[in-house]
Amino acid sequence: MEARMKNPATVIPAAMKPIMELMKAAQSQGLPQELMEMIHLRVSQINGCSFCVDAGLKNLRKLGITDERLGLIAAWREAPYYTDAERAALALAECATRLADRTDAVPDEIWDEAADHFDEKQLASILLMTATTNLFNRLNAPIRQVAGSW
Repeated sequence: MEARMKNPATVIPAAMKPIMELMKAAQSQGLPQELMEMIHLRVSQINGCSFCVDAGLKNLRKLGITDERLGLIAAWREAPYYTDAERAALALAECATRLADRTDAVPDEIWDEAADHFDEKQLASILLMTATTNLFNRLNAPIRQVAGSW
């Protein structure tokens, strides 16, 4: 497999710094790194970005996530390995990724459940992580960025 072109953020170097700053900001509100990486992985799975799925798997392994938790992130609703807070964050991230799947992009019950577990800055962090991951996915998937190539 070969990428169609270099990553757009490297073709236009001025783009990389603000993208990385956005990721840093998303991770600045004290949420567990494991949760942030789980959001990154789940959003990347939804978008079919093999490069980001590969990166997410590797990052979560480095953080020491169990095989059960790692292997079942795509089926988190049916798996017993996630806390209520993690489930709320994953549900919010999924809705914020699949905006066109419903008339109300994030239903009140999804939002309210997340708001029960996270304060406003943490919710902002989850949404920024979701949005930044979607940005990465939308740069990597169209060019067929090869998993493990960066």
